Amino acid sequence: MMKYLVFLFLTMISCSKADSQQLNTLGIPQARISEIKNYLKGKGYNQELAIFINFKIPSGKYRYFVYDLTKDKIVQKAVVSHGSGSVVPRSDALQFSNVDGSYQSSLGKYSIGESYVGKFGKAYRLKGLDATNDNAMQRAIVLHSYGCIPDNESNDPACLSLGCPMLSANAFKESAKYIDKSKKPIVLYAFY
Repeated sequence: MMKYLVFLFLTMISCSKADSQQLNTLGIPQARISEIKNYLKGKGYNQELAIFINFKIPSGKYRYFVYDLTKDKIVQKAVVSHGSGSVVPRSDALQFSNVDGSYQSSLGKYSIGESYVGKFGKAYRLKGLDATNDNAMQRAIVLHSYGCIPDNESNDPACLSLGCPMLSANAFKESAKYIDKSKKPIVLYAFY
């Protein structure tokens, strides 16, 4: 009987670990999704969609996610760059900054603003909503496409930006459909 109870206990523990790991295989920890859902409540942002960038995932892999908050599912995933200044020499770790000229990515929540056409074509202004990224407008941190970002993930790192999240042209067009269709600003949340 005791062996059976021990076996049952170990099975329950391994199953709960598998469940928690499964939530993370999406690329977005459940805690981050819950955090954004709570943040959006009662605010003038889109309540149905959010965009997440998980900078813990290597840059050649899918780490940009358009997420349907009502259906709890990813509707788009893509490769996205980080700033050249975020690279830590001889390390897989990244560093982040809100300082102009650092060429580093900034963490935190952004409101995706209006689009404009600039030197990279269509782009979206990003307004930092946290102390960790409130200089985004001053730094000209925008969401845009760039030719060196691949459509598909690989083991090779994506090219680097000057701090902007850059997508492939195809991924950017797909995201633009969601952003342009939204009557309220969509929140982008970059975390590490």
